[in-house]
Amino acid sequence: MTTSFVCAVDVGTGSARAGILDSRGNLLGRAEQPIAMHQPRPDHAEHDSENIWSAVCAAVRAAREKAGVAASDIVGISFDATCSLVVRDRRGGQLSVSVTGEKRWDTIVWLDHRAIAEADECTRSGHAVLDYIGGVMSPEMETPKLMWLKRYLPGTWNEAGYLFDLADFLTWKATGSLARSQCTLTAKWTYLAHEEIGWRRDFFKLVGLGDLFEHGNLPEKASPVGADIGPLTAQAAADLGLTGKCRVGAGVIDAYAGALGVLGGFAGDETDISRHLALIAGTSSCVMAMSRDPQPFAGVWGPYYGAALPRLWLSEGGQSATGALLDHIIRWHGAGGEPDAAMHARIARRVAELRAVEGDALAARLHVLPDFHGNRSPLADPHAVGVVSGLTLDSSFDSLCKLYWRTAVGIALGVRHVLEALNENGYLIDTLHVTGGHTKNPLLMELYADATGCTVIEPLADEAVLLGTGMVAATAAGLYPDLNAACVAMQQGGRTRPSNPAAGARFDRDYRIFLEMHRQRQALDAIG
Repeated sequence: MTTSFVCAVDVGTGSARAGILDSRGNLLGRAEQPIAMHQPRPDHAEHDSENIWSAVCAAVRAAREKAGVAASDIVGISFDATCSLVVRDRRGGQLSVSVTGEKRWDTIVWLDHRAIAEADECTRSGHAVLDYIGGVMSPEMETPKLMWLKRYLPGTWNEAGYLFDLADFLTWKATGSLARSQCTLTAKWTYLAHEEIGWRRDFFKLVGLGDLFEHGNLPEKASPVGADIGPLTAQAAADLGLTGKCRVGAGVIDAYAGALGVLGGFAGDETDISRHLALIAGTSSCVMAMSRDPQPFAGVWGPYYGAALPRLWLSEGGQSATGALLDHIIRWHGAGGEPDAAMHARIARRVAELRAVEGDALAARLHVLPDFHGNRSPLADPHAVGVVSGLTLDSSFDSLCKLYWRTAVGIALGVRHVLEALNENGYLIDTLHVTGGHTKNPLLMELYADATGCTVIEPLADEAVLLGTGMVAATAAGLYPDLNAACVAMQQGGRTRPSNPAAGARFDRDYRIFLEMHRQRQALDAIG
């Protein structure tokens, strides 16, 4: 096994990353390539899937070169990606999903909210599939986006012959197989993996998509995460700089890869795993909890059967804008500018200086409700808006730092809000495993512990998402007998940050205000 390596590919909102890992989960080399995004209208966001595939291929080649591993020694590859929708014609060519009509823009990005009215229609249908998505359809799922395409771009709909979640598109490019992952179909396409017949075709008829299966080339059965889909085709092997003996595993949505990367070590203890929550935090934030039994309730997506680990049910919550919100605050404020890493670090340093002087009194009357892109969980309200209370005429850099600090507090309280919903509905979560870009933000990492009261674990693995996808690839390659075994063997552990009990009273007060702001916003909406 020491000469067998795997490749993990992670496609996020702005880039494609690749990593080469050994059979124990050590990351030997990684590389990243940017991908293009087109935003022709507010709430419209589009990718070019060929641009993504080119970026993936460049990243894989560069990662292998950095790792110094021979192509013939890479025995497995898998893909994770955002839950973006790729549309292809009956010959497999690109089809436009854009109001501009440009064919290259053939992918609706996960964060695109053009189909918010269609999502509301799905919710009003009252169909039983809603019981497994928290009772409310999100515009970030695929059904409303498909409805929008059929309604507003009928030419594209009529020509469509293949419809993919982005991770499944990459598997198709790699193998030519039409297999779809149980993760993508269950989490974003209303496929019920726990039932003998997973598709509820009457639901699609009810929302005007009775002809979905004529256009999607969708399989009757989903493929379990880590299933061996087959070898790379000769063309894909050439593109990626790998060989035809490399096996391809049924992939996952990117946040689910992160959940495997940080919670996979508990795969052997299906009782204890329900105490642990994965927080995959970057542009947006996803929280993932797993349990042996389904825990259905409103406002949290799922429960999804086998969407990450086999035999376990997964509940998913999250916040639609977190890292993106802090970037927005920097751009928005008169003393801000470009929200690069240096600016975030400068603000964090100044916040620490201000707190050293003012302590808990720092901006104590400034409160931020962080729903600037809707509330994904636990209110499941894509129409929700952000609120800032306590502004003054101060436009100095220090006022930006105070607003940034209190926005970070609001983000952490949003995680607490989701946690309380989970724990009120059958979970017993006391440990939070954080991965993603937020681990580089000292303010957020402190707040996740102190504002929630949870123990926070920061993974030792630099790239927990790539690690999770590497676990999937190792399973497909046969390096381990199943996904659970791969996860336990490849997990990397983490650093522990306990919560500060002395901070409890302060954040209890802030949380009462946070909940009151939700109530008052709803009251204002009712008046409007």
